[in-house]
Amino acid sequence: MHLRALKKTKKDVSLHDPIGQDKEGNEISLIDVLKSETEDVIETIQLNMELEKIKEYIDVLDDREKEVIVGRFGLDLSKEKTQREIAKELGISRSYVSRIEKRALMKMFHEFYRAEKEKRRS
Repeated sequence: MHLRALKKTKKDVSLHDPIGQDKEGNEISLIDVLKSETEDVIETIQLNMELEKIKEYIDVLDDREKEVIVGRFGLDLSKEKTQREIAKELGISRSYVSRIEKRALMKMFHEFYRAEKEKRRS
């Protein structure tokens, strides 16, 4: 039984397993090779997964709500904007941007909750 269990994990690879040595003879692991100077690889993967999840539910929003949410959270891979910046771009008050944002997030949450509830029933 133990041998069967080992056979299943034999092909598993850890990001921390050694894969070689550098010029100075220091051990190099896969995580060292994958690391980025600016961001952690794991954070980037997590962010991409979260963006994909958000994209599933953003279609429940109207155009203005989408514009506010995309701008506020940088979903178009640009820098996140403040409510004040969005208000200036759209020619509306900051408090109105806040209300749109809150309503849009609630719509997305309710859609997510409804979809998760349906998945559990299936």
